[in-house]
Amino acid sequence: MSTGNLQDYSLHDLFRMEVEGQAQVLTEGLLILESHPASAPELEACMRAAHSVKGAARILGLSAAVAVAHSMEDCLVEAQQGRLVLGNVVIDALLGGVDLLARIAATPATETAPWMQDDAPDAERFRAALAAALAADPAPAASSASASALAVTIEPEPASSADAAHADAESEERVLRITARSLNRLLGLAGESLVVSRWLDPYIRSLSRLKRLQHDSAAALDRLADVSPGMSRDQHANALLMEARSAIAESQRQLADRIAQLDLFERRIASVAHRLYDEALSSHMRPFADGTRGFKRMVRDLARELGKEARLEIVGAKTQVDRDVLAKLEAPLGHLLRNAVDHGIESAEQRRAGGKPAGGLVRLEAHHVSGLLEITIEDDGRGIDLEQVRRIVVSRRLADEDTASRLSEAELLEFLFLPGFTLREVVTEISGRGVGLDAVQNMVKQLRGTVRLSSQAGGGTRFQLLLPLTTSVLRALVVEIGAEAYAFPLTQIVCTAMLAREDVHWLEGRQHFELNGRRIGLVSAQQVLGGAEAKAAPEQLHVIVLGAPGGGHEYGLAVERFRGVSELVVQSLPSQLGKVKDISAGALLDDGTPVLIVDVEDLLRSVERLVSTGRLTQLRYDDSAQTATRKRVLVVDDSLTVRELERKLIESGGYVVEVAVDGMDGWNAVRAGHFDLVVTDIDMPRMDGIELVGLIKKDARLRSVPVMIVSYKDREEDRRRGLDAGADFYLTKGGFHEEALLQAVVDLIGEAAA
Repeated sequence: MSTGNLQDYSLHDLFRMEVEGQAQVLTEGLLILESHPASAPELEACMRAAHSVKGAARILGLSAAVAVAHSMEDCLVEAQQGRLVLGNVVIDALLGGVDLLARIAATPATETAPWMQDDAPDAERFRAALAAALAADPAPAASSASASALAVTIEPEPASSADAAHADAESEERVLRITARSLNRLLGLAGESLVVSRWLDPYIRSLSRLKRLQHDSAAALDRLADVSPGMSRDQHANALLMEARSAIAESQRQLADRIAQLDLFERRIASVAHRLYDEALSSHMRPFADGTRGFKRMVRDLARELGKEARLEIVGAKTQVDRDVLAKLEAPLGHLLRNAVDHGIESAEQRRAGGKPAGGLVRLEAHHVSGLLEITIEDDGRGIDLEQVRRIVVSRRLADEDTASRLSEAELLEFLFLPGFTLREVVTEISGRGVGLDAVQNMVKQLRGTVRLSSQAGGGTRFQLLLPLTTSVLRALVVEIGAEAYAFPLTQIVCTAMLAREDVHWLEGRQHFELNGRRIGLVSAQQVLGGAEAKAAPEQLHVIVLGAPGGGHEYGLAVERFRGVSELVVQSLPSQLGKVKDISAGALLDDGTPVLIVDVEDLLRSVERLVSTGRLTQLRYDDSAQTATRKRVLVVDDSLTVRELERKLIESGGYVVEVAVDGMDGWNAVRAGHFDLVVTDIDMPRMDGIELVGLIKKDARLRSVPVMIVSYKDREEDRRRGLDAGADFYLTKGGFHEEALLQAVVDLIGEAAA
């Protein structure tokens, strides 16, 4: 079997596997919808599955499958928008469509010609059956108009064929088809052998230390002989000394010989392990061209269908990509290319009027950058109308007019990735449902990559995907946090920085630093991942900046030290553990040390929760020996102004202060941390201060913690109510001064330093 034939077959094989997976999603979803017709998650999942099958079928030119999936998608959208209730008859028809898609996908590549016509008899029968089911279903939302709309024949598309340009330079080689599972297992074992080969190095170093000890022993014997002149006159003692010297010399010689042999063995086994690993990795790679066959024809046919002129230029067709990554790329790339032709490229008349060539150009490029895969899709079309995006954001109530008017270009473009967000007013078979970019972003997240979007009015649109070369091996920055090793995927790191103490600033009670004109919040990795209070910070901070630029908040994560960039063989965590907070997988370093791979998106959500609840602690520098033993105070108040005022007043006395935004947040904080004093308001949402005091005083572990109430309520009955609940001190906000609050704190828990 030739390489070319294998490549042609694998495209259909990938389509078959895609349909198998999506058919399962459709079947399970439809069965749930039969008993729960209005289940929004199932409707969304089924609609997305039908849309994905339609896009994959279009790449192969299987017009019958496109027509079937499109009819199913229309039906599901009608139900999603409340204009149709899926009854039993309609569910039966849709399940028949799932069976037909599976049958089309199972057809051998050499026998797919009948399915390349959208008026294939089986497809026509399915559409007629679905239309009849919609007309016969007693559900009030099912109208004859819906039935006729779904029965409309789709414009025929020319059959897609394999792109002949890729077949000319392929060499004929004998190939053996093995399962992806076997390849993954082989790569995993090769990675383990690479790790094990490094274990000899510390053993060799220990033998070298033993050699030095023997040398020191021989030198000690010589010094003993020098300080004991009588030993040279004692023949027996002199003989024993010579025997000891001879034994040490022989052991040194043999040990040196064994160390040299072991060192040679270690270098040879490391070389073999590296070559084995590289070969195993290369067997898991495929040229980028394998995942782009049919794209040129798709762009050309789609442009003709829309009355436009466009061509696709592919750069980097021989770039090596992991087969698993390539399999996940085909559908998202198809979405982006269809968007480029449909949304971006103008008609020939519009292009001529704008001084452009009549034919539009779409460029798809793949290459390696710093051990990562960078894929770029760009067109020379009209670009994105930012004002139109702004209007749709307001009309869909995603933001009010004032907020929308202040959104930057990058912030506006992020809305395009939201599910269901589209710039089209009319839904067509090609676009308008707002599914494509959402699917692209989901794929990128699954692969721990990033996607960036930029646009120039009249100059075109550009998507940049930055992905790992392989899903089995991860290039990551290994750092130390709490004396433990953690790995951050390079694709999800904005940058790293070394911060001097004077570069850290304060704003509204939080620490930040400046980076390329942006203000970045500073967070202790020890608090987020370790759950403990951050240690005293060194004068020079090691910081990892996380978060996509323009795509939300960025945070600088302060770690103890950088250990360097490593290629890690990813190992899934045991399923019994479930989803581990902030962690996605594990691996072994070269020396065998286990390392946890950080789930960056989950970690950023954890940071956001700490910030929103006011429980984020600050990094503190060790200015004195008493810094680490300062007493801790929790301030609970729903007023931002009062909360910050009390925090600053108490911090001025040298105390460590954390804040909570209401009684419930304060109750969670006091249970999770250690505090020497709680200062609380009375009137707060979710849980008031009286209830909070009562809960603290009823808890066996917390009842000894003093509680101070600070409230505007200055009546005697309010004061009595607070003290009866268990409060140790009652202070009114109306007239307290800095000295009064601080003195009350000192009276309750003493000075700040323990």
